[in-house]
Amino acid sequence: MCDGVGSPHDDPQLPMSGDPYTFSSDSLPTDLRFLPPLANGLLGWRVYNNTMHMGGVYNGERGECHRADVPCPLAVMVETEEAGQDRYSLDTHTGVFTHTLTSPSVTVSQSFYSHRYHSNLMVMEILLARHVTSEVAFTVNLATSFTSQSKDIDFQPAPDYRGGSHIQGHTHTAELPGGPCPTVHLIWTPIPSTLTLPPEQTQDRWGFILAAANCLDVAEASFDEGLELMATGGLRPSHEKAWEELWLQSKVEVAGSERLLKAVIGCMFYLLSAFPSIHDTSGFFGGVSPGGLSNGSEAQDYWGHVFWDQEIWIYPNVALFYPKLARAALEYRMRTIDGAKYNAQKQGFKGLKLAWQSAVSGREMCPEDIYGQQEIHINGDVALAFQNYYYLTEDVTMFTDGQGRQLIWGVADYWVSRATWSPDDQKYHLLGVMPPDEYYYNVNNSVYTNTAAKLSLQFAVELADLLKHPAPKEWQDVADNIQIPFDQQSLYHPEFEGYSKGYPVKQADTVMLSYPLGLPMSPEIRRNDLEAYETVTDPHGPAMTWGMFAIGWLELGEAEKAQRLLEKCFRNIQGPFQVWSESSDGSGAVNFLTGMGGFLQAVVFGYSGFRVQKECLAFSPLLPNDLSELCIRGVSYLGHQLDWLFRKDEVCVILREQEGGAASAKICDLQVVLKASGTQIPLTPGAPVTFPREPGCVCRLELSSFCWPF
Repeated sequence: MCDGVGSPHDDPQLPMSGDPYTFSSDSLPTDLRFLPPLANGLLGWRVYNNTMHMGGVYNGERGECHRADVPCPLAVMVETEEAGQDRYSLDTHTGVFTHTLTSPSVTVSQSFYSHRYHSNLMVMEILLARHVTSEVAFTVNLATSFTSQSKDIDFQPAPDYRGGSHIQGHTHTAELPGGPCPTVHLIWTPIPSTLTLPPEQTQDRWGFILAAANCLDVAEASFDEGLELMATGGLRPSHEKAWEELWLQSKVEVAGSERLLKAVIGCMFYLLSAFPSIHDTSGFFGGVSPGGLSNGSEAQDYWGHVFWDQEIWIYPNVALFYPKLARAALEYRMRTIDGAKYNAQKQGFKGLKLAWQSAVSGREMCPEDIYGQQEIHINGDVALAFQNYYYLTEDVTMFTDGQGRQLIWGVADYWVSRATWSPDDQKYHLLGVMPPDEYYYNVNNSVYTNTAAKLSLQFAVELADLLKHPAPKEWQDVADNIQIPFDQQSLYHPEFEGYSKGYPVKQADTVMLSYPLGLPMSPEIRRNDLEAYETVTDPHGPAMTWGMFAIGWLELGEAEKAQRLLEKCFRNIQGPFQVWSESSDGSGAVNFLTGMGGFLQAVVFGYSGFRVQKECLAFSPLLPNDLSELCIRGVSYLGHQLDWLFRKDEVCVILREQEGGAASAKICDLQVVLKASGTQIPLTPGAPVTFPREPGCVCRLELSSFCWPF
C-alpha cells in the first residue's frame, strides 16, 4: 500500500470485496482472447494457448512481417474424474495465474508464470493435496494439444539436454531481404499425461520449466538455472521477489471506487509485464506493441509491431516511476536508427524517418503504404519521450554514451527537409500527411503533427546547446515558423488545414495539443477544442481516446465531466481478468495496452495534474466527488523518489530516504513551490510535507526565484 502517506484500503468509504490485486472467477471467458496474458518483457503467453511469442522474433518481410508463433509446451489443462469446484485467479502481486479445482477429497492447484527475474523461463507448477488420508491413489490427467510445429518457424528435434526435450529452428523469412532469420531454442521439462498422488501421501508437487532463447548457450544456461532453483526451492520465490520489488517501487491506488481501483491495478500490471526486468543487463528489448508480447500473430493485434503507442500512450506511465524501464524503451528506438535513415532516404528526405510500424530493423513494416508514408507524427512522438526522460532524470548519458543525440538530431533534419516554405504566409508547411485521426489522409498541416514537429525541433536545439554542438539555424527557423492551424473566428484548433468543424473524427487528436504535447493555450481555447471534438468523436473508436478528453476537462476544473468520460473506458475491460479490448464491443486488438495507457494517464496525470517540465515536475490536483484519495507512490524525479497522497483539500508528499538509511543520507536539493502563494517548502528525506490542495511544482532548491513555466 502507500506506506507513509496512508492507504486507500484504510478508508471507510472503500468496502472491499477481497484483495483488489487478485482477479478471480469460477469460469474462464467464453472468448478465449480474454484469457489473462503472462509476460516478462521477453516471453509472452496467453494462458492455455498453444502458441507464445518472443521479443524480437518476427517472421516475414514488409507486408507480411509479424510476431512468429512459438509453440508452448506448457499449454496444459488439468482434468480429474472427480467433480469439483473450479476457481481461476490472476494474482497481480506476484504475476501468477492459478487454477484451483477443489473436490471432496483433493485440491488440485495448477499455476503458471513468466519468470519476472529470469526472463528466458516460463513455469508451470502443480500441487495435489488431500483433505483426508486415503488408501487409494489419486490421478489427474494433463490434457494438451501441444505440437512442436509452427507455421512461422522451421523447428527440428535437437538432442535432449539434462532430461529436457529440445527443439530448435529459425523463422521462414527474414525481416529484410537477405538478412538473418531469427533462431529459437526451446528446452522444457517433459510433461507426462498423468500425475498420481500415491496412497497415504497427503500432498505432492511437480514443477515444469520452459527455457526459450535465441541461442543454444543461453537456452541451456537458463534451463540449468531453472533446474537449480527448483531443486533449492527458489524458483517461485525469486519470481515473486522480482514482482515485489516492482510494486514496492511504485503503486497507484484510489479510495472510493473499487471498480476504478481494480482497473488501475490491472493497467499497471499489464503495462509492467510488457517491459523487461529491472535487473536485465542484456541490453536487448524488442519494444512494446499495442497488444503486448502475448499477442501479435499474423494479421492480429497489429502484427506485434511497435507504433507511437509505445511513446505516447504506454511510456509516460512507466517513465514516471521506472527510469531503467523507460530507458529500455528508448534504447529500442536507438537500435532502429539505421532503418529510420533508410526510411527517410526512401521518401527522398534527410535525417531519420521512424517507422510507423517497427519490428527489429527499424525499416517500415506497415502492410499499407499510406500509413508508413504519411503518419509522420511518429517522429515527434518518439522525440517527446526522449525529452521527457531527460527532464525527469537529467541523464545526459542517453545522449552522450548512446545514440540519443543522433536520433533527436536526425528527427530534426527530417523535419527541415520535409517542411515546405510558403512565401505567401511566410510559414513552413507539412504537406500530404495523415494525422493521428486516421479517418483523413493526404491532408496539409495536421495541427498535431506540426506541433509535434515544432516541439522536437526545439528540443534538438536545446540538446545541441547542452552538448556544446552547433545547431543548424534551420532547426530553430522551422520551429519558430511552422504553421499551427488556428481558427480565429471560432477560437479553436482545426484538426488540419481545411477541416470543417463538426466532421467526424476517429480518436483523440487535436485534444492532445495541451496534454501531452504541452502547447500553451488559454482555458477558453482549451474548452473550445474539447467541445468541438467530443461530440463528433467516434463512440466506438479506440479505448485510449476518452482518457485524453478526461485530462482536458480536469485541466479546466471540471472533475465530474472528466469522470463521466473516463467511465466510458470501462466498456473496454473484458471479463474477470481486466483484459482490455481495443473497441468497446470487444473487437480489435487485445490485450490493448494502448487503451490501458490512456486510461492510466487520466488517473496518474489527470487527477494529480502532473506535468513534466524542463525545470520542474508540476502538479495541479483535482479529484471527482466519488474519490476521497489518490495515492501515487514512487514518482521518480531527478534521482529521488516521492510518495504522494492527494485528498480533497490537501496534499501530502514524502521524499523517500535513500537506501542505506541515515548513514548514507544527504541533504536533498528538492523543494515544493506553491503557485498562488509562492511558498517554498524544502523536502527532507522521510519527513512528510502537507499543504493545501493547489497548483505547485517540485524543483531544485537553487531555483529560489522560481519562474513559473506555464
